[in-house]
Amino acid sequence: MATKNVEIIVSPRPAHFVGDGFRVHNFIPSIFNMQRMDPFIMMDYNSKFNFGPTSTPRGVGVHPHRGFETVTIAYQGKVEHHDSAGGGGIIAEGDVQWMTAASGVLHKEYHETEWAKTGGIFQMVQLWVNLLAKDKMSKPQYQAIANSEMVKISLGENGFIELISGNYQDEKGPATTFSPVNMMNAKLNSGGKAAFNFPANFNTLALVIEGKITVNGQEEAATDHFVLFENEGENFILEAMEDSIVLILSGEPLREPIVSHGPFVMNSQEEIHRAFDDYNNGKFGYLED
Repeated sequence: MATKNVEIIVSPRPAHFVGDGFRVHNFIPSIFNMQRMDPFIMMDYNSKFNFGPTSTPRGVGVHPHRGFETVTIAYQGKVEHHDSAGGGGIIAEGDVQWMTAASGVLHKEYHETEWAKTGGIFQMVQLWVNLLAKDKMSKPQYQAIANSEMVKISLGENGFIELISGNYQDEKGPATTFSPVNMMNAKLNSGGKAAFNFPANFNTLALVIEGKITVNGQEEAATDHFVLFENEGENFILEAMEDSIVLILSGEPLREPIVSHGPFVMNSQEEIHRAFDDYNNGKFGYLED
């Protein structure tokens, strides 16, 4: 097995607001395009931001999606979600919501009502995970994954791995996926190390949520920095220079045409036109704003 080396480490671009409740840095596709990162076709990172108290929860109103999955990972704060397929719930620190939009849903997400009344530090990641052509028109579904359901793999005095999907060592995460997607948080103590092994062709990245790390004993990555690995080699090692939390993603590229327009990601322009027609004709259901 060969070492999987770092291709590039990038700092976050200036933040912008999505709605009025998510202040995000975009890494995919503004820095790395969808084809390079496939199956990860969008990544917004809401780094730590202090939202003041309000009686009207901030967020994003009703909007459609088709052709992929949205995954929200909560690090601080609380988010409430509702969709036209009947999915929904509240995620708090450490939880994950995994919405399969597939054939099409309307959804909205906003700060949980009681949390919004007091406000506080808010920190989240949202990903779009692409679907194979054969799965894009499947039935929408929703997975609410509480932190207590995640598999915790002890690394002894180094810390632990919090497994969301895919595999680490001989353990398997609770989230179901349509294609191989490894998603986990490495929660490392200062000086702690964790070793990872993913197929060479998988698109692999790390986002430093908290702390500072070295990769393979060489490159350093600070808080809020994004590490992209080369598509050669399988093994890499992270070492925490201080107490750290690192999101690790590694997925098998789907290698299918990617045609995106706003909230729709399909395989052809014709399918995009059909998505707009279906949305305009009410085929995504109804959801009150």
